[in-house]
Amino acid sequence: MKVIVTGVSGYIGGQIALQLKDAGHTVIGIDCEDCNLPIKLDKFVKADFASVDGLAPIMIDFPDAVVHCAGTSLVGPSIADPAEYYNNNVVKTIAMLDIVRSRIDQNIRVIFSSSAAAYGTPIMTPCQEVDPAEPISPYGETKLAIERVLESYHCAYGLDYVAFRYFNACGADSQARHGQKPGATHIIARVLEGVKNGTQFVCNGNNFETPDGTCVRDYVHVEDIARAHVMALENAVPAGVYNLGTAAGHSNIEIVAEAQEVTGQEIPVEFGPAREGDPATLTADAGKFNQVSGWKPEYTLNNIVQHAWAWYNKQKKSNV
Repeated sequence: MKVIVTGVSGYIGGQIALQLKDAGHTVIGIDCEDCNLPIKLDKFVKADFASVDGLAPIMIDFPDAVVHCAGTSLVGPSIADPAEYYNNNVVKTIAMLDIVRSRIDQNIRVIFSSSAAAYGTPIMTPCQEVDPAEPISPYGETKLAIERVLESYHCAYGLDYVAFRYFNACGADSQARHGQKPGATHIIARVLEGVKNGTQFVCNGNNFETPDGTCVRDYVHVEDIARAHVMALENAVPAGVYNLGTAAGHSNIEIVAEAQEVTGQEIPVEFGPAREGDPATLTADAGKFNQVSGWKPEYTLNNIVQHAWAWYNKQKKSNV
């Protein structure tokens, strides 16, 4: 299968590309940043995915699918600068979808990187796809907007798609081939970078309505997420929206405790203000995708932290 991956230089896009190549697929990557993956892609285009130099020229390669991971992806900055998020995540994505739609006869499947942020503050957890989607940040709004565009294009034009609502993607490639870049804002990355660099970890809020007062999230290994994309390409998964998560919630304090166990180091915690747009608890019911594909997460929280720690140690050694 020939697959275009947008945002291939990023954390999730890069892992998907690795696992597609591991599975024997042809991978064409697009990103506006250099691609530093440890494997050679079949083709790489350094360009904005929605530009005249991006997706349109490589559509002549007759791809079977487009995995769309490119975009802007932080909740807080989306509140401060919503225009950037609506432009990058909505305007440009619609332009990309129109390029795919112009070749509707090729039956190209689109797999879209959506987000649990589409739920906003859920009415109950674990979240199911039938639950109300009421985002509380522009980032979440942009993800929900494209889900609705995909549904409309499917109904009107026959566009084939799968939209995955990622919960907290984390960890690193189990072979330490790929992981998050320095400066990542994910809590596991921040805790482990703090250990590596000797900097203080600041926890965002401790007055949430949770058992220990800190946010509870569903942490799903990036390899499990990438494997779901491979399965959605290789199997006849019905068009629609699917959660990707574990249904297990872990608080920020529990993450610190796990990191202490893995690293063998004491990690002091300083509490700062909660981030705007953060719900107290967000966990996934991924039963819908399991039913149509057999997918289920394979990695535990301990595996996630171990793989991330191995990745950071590898980066530290390579920078010495």
